[in-house]
Amino acid sequence: MKKITITGVFIISFVSSLLLYGEPSTIRPRAKAVIQIWLWGGPSHLDTFDPKPNAGYDYCGPFDKTIPTNVPGIEINAMLPNLAGLADKYSIIRSMTHGINSHETAAYIMQTGHPSEERTVYPGVGAVVSLFKGYDYGYKGVIPPYVILTESQGRFSEVGFLGSRYKPFITGGDPNKQPFAVEGIILEGISEQRQRYRTELLEGIDTLERYIPENEEFIRFNKSRQQAWAMIEEGKKLFDLSQEPDELRERYGKNTFGQSCLVARRLVENGVVYVTINYKGWDTHSQHFQAMRQKLPEFDKGLSALIQDLSERGLLDTTIVWVSGEFGRTPKISWEPPWNGGRGHYGSCFSFLVAGGGFKGGYVVGSSDEKGEYVKERPVYPQDLLGSIYYLLGIDPDGIFPDEQGRNLKILPPIEKGEGKGLLWEIMNIKK
Repeated sequence: MKKITITGVFIISFVSSLLLYGEPSTIRPRAKAVIQIWLWGGPSHLDTFDPKPNAGYDYCGPFDKTIPTNVPGIEINAMLPNLAGLADKYSIIRSMTHGINSHETAAYIMQTGHPSEERTVYPGVGAVVSLFKGYDYGYKGVIPPYVILTESQGRFSEVGFLGSRYKPFITGGDPNKQPFAVEGIILEGISEQRQRYRTELLEGIDTLERYIPENEEFIRFNKSRQQAWAMIEEGKKLFDLSQEPDELRERYGKNTFGQSCLVARRLVENGVVYVTINYKGWDTHSQHFQAMRQKLPEFDKGLSALIQDLSERGLLDTTIVWVSGEFGRTPKISWEPPWNGGRGHYGSCFSFLVAGGGFKGGYVVGSSDEKGEYVKERPVYPQDLLGSIYYLLGIDPDGIFPDEQGRNLKILPPIEKGEGKGLLWEIMNIKK
């Protein structure tokens, strides 16, 4: 029995889609790439994009000031002045909810759209985009189509049942250091000349293939080695931030997050389709405000520079930027020891930001109550967010995965339809 090829799998998937859903998708993609900024640990919506200055000290703490943005009527926390000046380029969703307060299960549903109770382990959004926009669809980049800066979370399987072909390339290292020691591409203390010498030495002592030059195993091995070397050569240029003007690097912020944002821009500019920045430090159970005094200015500077830079280069129209954590943090502050002014996990109501790639700027979707504890209007669920991203990329959120075992594996669970439900049509710059 012949093995089913990936082309055959897609034909089967296409026919299955016709049987299940009728006409095939005619979605016209608006976006070509995605930059996901994952605020690892969960940011407070009250201290970022949904401030409640009248809620009182037990909710606001010392961050009880708001700042008007450049869009009349929209205010955000005063700790984000740079982002306040760019509100016309992004939209805020203030009514995200899933009700989960555990890191692992919350991260899984935010990244896959599927509840963790299902027996199948589904792929995260980056792997899904890599599947439908990567190698199987003509991706020619030397760097893999799905990149993570700079370390994996380890809280969920990025690829689920899809397998290793769709695994992310995880850079490791720190882009704020020189050199940026990217795993497998740039080694600290090893010059380019020495690295090339090592390769030539390996080729010189590997003499067996001279006697059997037509051997298929050697042909495949040499092709893989050439691809690896091409990735090293191209990657060195792509990840070398010394090629950027120092003034621009300063605008992003000379720190790991700021320089990761700059690397992300370089990656999508060179064709990479999905970049995740795993930005740690938001799990602030204790001394929350001390941490935020360092974190928020860094976040404000890096994200605003990224959005502005993408816009100036004409890339924002085709690049989705989405910013979220696995959940938010408790609106009410825990002042007692050992928390000393901390915020806990909170999945009932939180905020996220989207920009570019077909998302409109200058809007607020949904709202929370007067203390930010519960959704007041227009609840948004993880599958609504991911489905909107997929739609703008030309991926049918109601579709099914290609699967050699013939299982009916849906890309997302059913998404509610109707006004004020489901996909974020109100901020998607398309005609339904």
